[in-house]
Amino acid sequence: MEINEHQIIGELVANDYRTASVFKNYGIDFCCQGNRTIADAVEKKKLDTQAVLRDLNSVAETKDATTDFNSWPLDLLADYIEKKHHRYVEAKSLEIKPYLNKICSVHGERHPELFEIQQQFNASVGELAAHMKKEEFILFPFIRKLAKASLENALIDAPSFGTIQNPIVMMHQEHETEGDRFRKIEALSNNYTPPDDACNTYRVTFALLNEFEQDLHLHIHLENNILFPKSIELEKELLASNVV
Repeated sequence: MEINEHQIIGELVANDYRTASVFKNYGIDFCCQGNRTIADAVEKKKLDTQAVLRDLNSVAETKDATTDFNSWPLDLLADYIEKKHHRYVEAKSLEIKPYLNKICSVHGERHPELFEIQQQFNASVGELAAHMKKEEFILFPFIRKLAKASLENALIDAPSFGTIQNPIVMMHQEHETEGDRFRKIEALSNNYTPPDDACNTYRVTFALLNEFEQDLHLHIHLENNILFPKSIELEKELLASNVV
């Protein structure tokens, strides 16, 4: 089916992640702000609607195997996010911080924006660490219970947080905060473009920051556009059938 301007960005990317590259090229946020229509995003950015749609349809028509996260069971997707993306954040945070310390020390006088990049990154990974623990110890275990109850047609206890929508609202807000931080880092680094006098460490650091942001986009997309809305719907279905 041809992509049109009335489709929801997050839903489109959930169905075909290849379209994310098009939104990225046009500077359209598909993860934290994926609940908008293409028309809304294009209007806000003052972009050519037909050009965006042409590029989206071109990508969608290309025969290329991609991982269909949208078809995964919710407990499997939660496990994947935790083991793939949460571990990535933990490992890369430890790798990038010393690099930032070094280039701030060596190049900070000539490039003072590095100190702001460092401040934004440190704040982000600190908040992400706490954010991921809330998911791992509170939200994801309940999602797994929902998936198990649905599979076995079993009863489960109501969560202490009332409804799954309550922690998900908080997760959305925190995702938006981190999205804003990385937009600042991207701008401060000139889209991760090292200056002419950059040493190898400087270049490696910017490449790692760019990679970190791309992983975070996929991480947030999987939660905001697939895991969370499907979990909300599953909870509603179970409530309606008196399983919960």
